[in-house]
Amino acid sequence: MRATLCDVLRPPLFVSPPAAMMAALLASIPLPALAQSADASETATASPFSAAPRPALPGASPVAPDADPATTAAINGLGDDETLQGALALEDDRVRDNLREGTVDGLKSTLDTTRNDAQGIPIGTFTLKPSIGQTLNHESTRNSDGSRESRTYTETGLKGTLTSDWSRHQLTVTGEGYWQKNIAGSGETEPRASIDADLRLDISHATTATLRAGYAFDREDATDPNAVENATTQAGVNHYSLGAGLEHDFGILRGSARLDLDRFAYSDARLAGGGTLSTRDRDRDVGTVTGRIGYELSPALIPFIEASLGRGRYDLRLDSNGFARSYDTLAGRGGVQFDLGEKLNGELALGYARYRFDDPRLKDLNGITIEGLVNWSPLRGTDITYGLSTTLEPSTTSGESGALAYTLSSKLTHELRSALVARLSNSLTFRNYPNGAASSDQKVWLAGAGLTYDINRYLALTGDVSYERTMNEGGNSTNVARIGVGLTLRR
Repeated sequence: MRATLCDVLRPPLFVSPPAAMMAALLASIPLPALAQSADASETATASPFSAAPRPALPGASPVAPDADPATTAAINGLGDDETLQGALALEDDRVRDNLREGTVDGLKSTLDTTRNDAQGIPIGTFTLKPSIGQTLNHESTRNSDGSRESRTYTETGLKGTLTSDWSRHQLTVTGEGYWQKNIAGSGETEPRASIDADLRLDISHATTATLRAGYAFDREDATDPNAVENATTQAGVNHYSLGAGLEHDFGILRGSARLDLDRFAYSDARLAGGGTLSTRDRDRDVGTVTGRIGYELSPALIPFIEASLGRGRYDLRLDSNGFARSYDTLAGRGGVQFDLGEKLNGELALGYARYRFDDPRLKDLNGITIEGLVNWSPLRGTDITYGLSTTLEPSTTSGESGALAYTLSSKLTHELRSALVARLSNSLTFRNYPNGAASSDQKVWLAGAGLTYDINRYLALTGDVSYERTMNEGGNSTNVARIGVGLTLRR
């Protein structure tokens, strides 16, 4: 059917008789013929109808005054349906005050807004996100001397995050605890728990202060060099921490200072014969002051240097072997901090650290340190984290200063589907005794894989497998394999 002018002009409900006659006459003229007639008279004056705005399409947003001609034409109906819909979306964004954030690569977001993510429980100006999990696990341990040990156990885990919703400042409290119970076989249970609170104070646009406090408990591993031999239950390690920091932006310079206080307290180890062995001589307090300054080459690249001084003081001046193990610490490092957006960010640094003990019979524990953390997202839905760390570990062996532990780790998470996430992890630790005393060097390799399936918003099914191999320089090794499946309830 050929369009006529009456398809364009929509007369009001009431018009005068002359106007009605004119409208009827024009309605009988086909629209293409009218257009050709207008094109033939270049000197003719503009039609009074050309100045009249076209009525808005149903559901369309008003056209912005500065809209481009293509958009205006599309909204006025001079284009196909796809062009019209795109133009309406464009104009809707132009008049909107708070636009949605676009993706880094400019592609359409694949985020599923119906994903089963728990929203948390509002508590005043805070949001609490708790979860509780129950897993059934099996663990098998095999030693190089041919001995084997296995156990089947349940593990109950409780986790939670409490976050403030303030216009300024922010308080975040995170906690988790895991309890194990053997239901078959024999083996040492490994309970662990931690809670941390971080308060960020926005003093000004260029100055931020941070206060933190925390507590953590875990049991020393039987393969640890400081573990007690022939113990059915190793010593528990209580770690208390306090800290305060200040950061200030000096323009192209970034400065920060931090004070950290840590206390380590060890419980008694239970021996195979039924007695206990006190490890109180390992209890100590450690205080460290750290300063850092960085130079902003660009918002994405900030080289920095950092230095720290500290003191570690044991509760007992002499340990069970008669050594004064209190020590002074000195460390320095230089590196670069980079932030290329959500695709790549992190920090890498190289430095030197030294522990100098009060007892002259103990040699200084020192060495090169490597620190780093890199977050990489090669494609949407996939996140990879690489870590490098160096730890100086004071020893309890007679005449031995301690070890340098270098750890390389990686973790990958990938969304197979919107409700199915796969996990892979891997770590390798080299524990080196630089002074070459009685303790032997050690390598620990740990690999794991897991799946999490969101049954609904509040319930998830998890499955995990892992393998851990500990190799000592003397040839002794320990292999531990674990497998588990469980359910996690969250809110």
